[in-house]
Amino acid sequence: MSRNLELSEGEFYHIYNHGNGDRDIFLDDSDRWRFVKLLYLANSINQYHFSDVSFGEEFDIDREELVTFIGAYCLMDNHYHLLVKEKEAGGISKFIQKLSTGYTMYFNIKYQKRGSLFEGRFRARHLDDDPYLKYIFSYIHLNPVKMIDKSWKENGLKNLSKTQKFLEGYKFSSYLDYLGKNRTVNKILNKEEFPEYFINDGEIREEMLDWLEYDFPRGSTSGR
Repeated sequence: MSRNLELSEGEFYHIYNHGNGDRDIFLDDSDRWRFVKLLYLANSINQYHFSDVSFGEEFDIDREELVTFIGAYCLMDNHYHLLVKEKEAGGISKFIQKLSTGYTMYFNIKYQKRGSLFEGRFRARHLDDDPYLKYIFSYIHLNPVKMIDKSWKENGLKNLSKTQKFLEGYKFSSYLDYLGKNRTVNKILNKEEFPEYFINDGEIREEMLDWLEYDFPRGSTSGR
């Protein structure tokens, strides 16, 4: 997975980054909500500051023109995942720079830290065919399973119904938006720019179930 991959207009990418030294970058839910709000506010040609936005109205801002398209996201304790589409040359890089800078400033002030929060420049993988893109969509939304069953891919799920319930209650990913939940944060997504793999919530639940029950090769943790 390259940090120096050239990003092309109209192409899809899996973007992620870890905390520096694998440190946690989200220490509580207020941190997670801050990052989620930045996913919306940073995706604009304009610059917004939280001090200029009324609390609770972050998703009412008219961003005018976006710099990238977002299809999915997920926050973990020490990293994040994004599924994005390059709208214009340099758009993804501009977005991630604004997102990372804004969140790092918030984090360092709140926790009285200094220096880099993230592990260098973001990583990107080109999703160059349809099956791969669909797989990454599922992969991103299944990431939170590791929070309750760390070795589920290696050893199989301990409790399927508990896992499904956990995924449908996890607020810090876009999975709920694809299940049709009415949330203000669904404004983050630009679904019209991505393939419509699932017509309804039943189909996406079925896709997640297929992966949860999939017999991964022993030693497999991720990947294509």
